Amino acid sequence: MTKETEHIQAQFVSEGGEPCGSQFDLPVNITVEKLRTLCNSLLDQDETLPCTFFVNEKEIKSSLEDALTEEEKCNTEKVVQIVYQPQAVFKVRAITRCTSSLAGHSEPVVVASFSPDGRRLASGSGDTTVRFWDLNTETPEHTCKGHLSHVEAMSWSPLGTRLASGCKKGVICIWDPENGKQVGKSLTGHTSCIMVLCWEPLHLNGQARHLASGSMDKTVRIWDTILGQTLRILSSHTEAVSALRWGGTGLIYSGSRDKTIKVWRSVDGVFCRNLEGHAHWINCLALNTDYVIRTGDFEPAEAEKLAYIEIKRSDDPSEVQKKALERYESVRRGTEERLVSGSDDNTLIIWLPEKDKKPLIRMTGHQQPVIMVSYSPDGRYIASASFDHHVKIWDGKTGKFVASLFGHLRRVYQVAWSADSRMLVSGSSDSTLKVWNMAKKGKADVHLPGHADEVYTVDWSPDGQRVVSGGKDKLLRIWRA
Repeated sequence: MTKETEHIQAQFVSEGGEPCGSQFDLPVNITVEKLRTLCNSLLDQDETLPCTFFVNEKEIKSSLEDALTEEEKCNTEKVVQIVYQPQAVFKVRAITRCTSSLAGHSEPVVVASFSPDGRRLASGSGDTTVRFWDLNTETPEHTCKGHLSHVEAMSWSPLGTRLASGCKKGVICIWDPENGKQVGKSLTGHTSCIMVLCWEPLHLNGQARHLASGSMDKTVRIWDTILGQTLRILSSHTEAVSALRWGGTGLIYSGSRDKTIKVWRSVDGVFCRNLEGHAHWINCLALNTDYVIRTGDFEPAEAEKLAYIEIKRSDDPSEVQKKALERYESVRRGTEERLVSGSDDNTLIIWLPEKDKKPLIRMTGHQQPVIMVSYSPDGRYIASASFDHHVKIWDGKTGKFVASLFGHLRRVYQVAWSADSRMLVSGSSDSTLKVWNMAKKGKADVHLPGHADEVYTVDWSPDGQRVVSGGKDKLLRIWRA
């Protein structure tokens, strides 16, 4: 006799706990593919929506019974909640090869970054210049001279029409990527090295004119880049400001070597609260909304079909702001923004900084300083890079440890997510990049040697088409599928 298949009562629920359809009877050996079909029929989707499923925070990888406890299998009256998590409909292809090695800088490349739509690339170096590169031909486009010392920080405006760069002398320059010329006068006021720059989110201001800067002079400044003036000086830190984020609700978060994170109201510069919990320098901050704030009104899912079309953006700032706000709200889904910090004390902390000054979750496991943290575009994972040679993956909501990514032989400086949140690229002082597939947690999918020395910076273009890396060998490398 064949053994009768066990059944349970089940209910699909969203990440926010909202039920999808009614309760129904399911065989415990139902596969993920059939769960996906059933879930899509209940959601009434025109196109099949890829989803992952969880029971008690455990992912269903092959069949439902893998995630059930023995008690749940036997209890036919208890309703098992199956949490569905929609994934990006589009897929980014894994990078596998170097298509260009871009020479031009005469000193190490400290920072390289794609514009919000992925159509432009800029780099900053110890040679005091900022360079723009033509991504169609993968050749130099503009060399921008205006700094008198090393370029340490760089940030694209959310419209992609301006680039801000800051140097060791405390001077900020604004550049026009179309012609490579400086816009207006240099922004002066800081008395020491610019450590970090970030722009006001597009959904808060359709003109994208306000910029925040953090410096070794212990202050944060808010600038009007059109008037070329300091609007506010935020001074309460007792050591260098090493990390900065402009949140989607208008709050500015500054992390410092004084071991604290301070929360400021951007509209009037009022100090809101002090976040204490780290025992050493704070090196990095990340918001779960970083990606949607970075890309503004650009939709990565449309990138492939618009790859050869010149996108015409509305000239009306209110229209642009409205679209950016819709994208931001779709990611936030009515919940509070989450902030994660990484420190020289080897730990990460998740905060709910809009209302609470207490640490929400502390994550331990790294053996050396955490040098970079980054939320995946969908906000479900946090990646942390450390001097202990490892990248670690954490649950973006609960802070639970997910995986350790082994493979680098020396310090890991930076990580960058693909637009669909399915892959991660890391750059290390061992001169290599590694691409990690989240479906194969713990194992590098692709190894990318090529640099002759330490890799200081990596970025994955928001359109998913390219990865850029730069480092001590003074070269930029472009990597593609």
